[in-house]
Parts: sequence; C-alpha cells; structure tokens
Amino acid sequence: MAIPMVLEIVFPPSLVLVAASVLSLISLAILGVLETKEIHLKYSKFFNASSSSSSISFKVPSRVGMFLIYTPAFLVGVASFWLFPDGDFRFLLLKSAITIHFFKRILEVIFIHKYSGEMSLDTIIIILVSYFFVSLSLIYTQTFNQGRSEPSIDLKYLGIVLFLIGISGNFYHHCILSQLRTKGDKEYKIPKGGLFELVICPHYLFEILGFLGISLISQTLYSFSTTLGIAVYLMCRGYVTRKWYMSKFEDFPKEVKAVIPYVF
Repeated sequence: MAIPMVLEIVFPPSLVLVAASVLSLISLAILGVLETKEIHLKYSKFFNASSSSSSISFKVPSRVGMFLIYTPAFLVGVASFWLFPDGDFRFLLLKSAITIHFFKRILEVIFIHKYSGEMSLDTIIIILVSYFFVSLSLIYTQTFNQGRSEPSIDLKYLGIVLFLIGISGNFYHHCILSQLRTKGDKEYKIPKGGLFELVICPHYLFEILGFLGISLISQTLYSFSTTLGIAVYLMCRGYVTRKWYMSKFEDFPKEVKAVIPYVF
C-alpha cells in the first residue's frame, strides 16, 4: 500500500538514485546521531564542547566561517541557471528555491547574525561540503526527470507555500536571536518571543519546513530522503541544544521543547 502511494508523488527513481537517496539519508542521520553522543560540529555554543577540541589547529571568526560555508552552495544555484537553461517549470522553481535559500543565509550572515566566537576549520569543511553537495545533488538529480511524465499527484504548488513559510519563519526567528545581544556582548540568553515560547529551536523547525517545501517542488525520492536526513540532524542538534540550555540556566522553562511544539 505504501509503495504505490510513494510512486504517485515522486518521479520513478532509477536504481542508482535509490542508492544515492539511501546514502544521503544515512550520512545526514549519522551526523545527527553523533551530536547526541556529544561529538559535535564545532560552532556556536558547541565550539568547545567536544573532547577532541584540543586537536583544533586552525580557527576563523564565525562570520567568516559561515560566509564560506554558504557561498559555494549559493553559487551552485546561480550556476544552475546557466548550466541547465532549458528545464521545465518545476525545475525552474527548484533552482530558484535552492538559490534563494542560500542567498538568504548569506545575507543573514552579513547583516543579521551577531557572532562572538570562532569556528574550527574541520567543521567549516564538513558543513561547506555537505551544503555544497546538497545544493548540487538536488539540482542535478532533477535533470533526470526532464521530459518524463509528471507524478499523478502534483505537489509543487504546496511546496512553494511551505518553502515560503519555512524561509520566512526561519528569518523571523534569526532576527529575534540577533536582538538578544548588544555590540560586544558574548553572553547567551534564553530566547523569548515567537515560537521560542514553545521550542528552543524554532529556526530549525522552519528550516525543516523550507526543505520539505523544496522536496514537494522537486517530488523525487532523492529530495525527500535528503530532507528527512536534514530533519534528523536538526532534531538531534535541537535536542542537545535544549540540554545545553537546561544545564546553563536554572530558570529554563521545562515545558519548552527542542524543535516541535508540545512534542519534541
């Protein structure tokens, strides 16, 4: 029953794309599981959390690191309009969504976020390569479906709505986070306002919604598996973030969940 339903909402994948989908899901999920085992990607509040932090040989300011992380993925999106100019409307929407997503992140790095720490080079490389590959692979795998029959259930317009909700909610909560600190302030505070009253990482929730929107625009098995992997990673990172806040602030409200209001 489940398989026919899946085949109605995705383009029929080749064996190679099925394998790539499984690999994408597993690799992203592993990063998430490692977070719960206190093997963190070293940025933000977890920069010094790992026991292997003494092995860090090179560090850069967080703003520089984040700019380096998002720029290649954004350039992939820009280049896709030149490399694949003749795609259908769904492909145009996908390229646009990916490009807009990473362009927004770059603008936030430059104008919105307030950074106080540093990032290790190994973390920059891991995240940079991950985002670069996500951007490249989502766009490239869509080329296999050009000229093929559309799935019987068209979800791309719902995908546009979810994508816009995702990037808007993510941006809004990033703005709230940026207002917690004044210039030169390096202290963490419990965020208030918006969905921070219900979850400690609402920006992760909206990030997941944004990628779900991209999946519905794409409607490929690969895009859905990648989004699921991203969701697993962000939920694990949200889980350890909530634990961190609970350990640092005695007045942290216990009813505030990690990512999903009232649930997780």
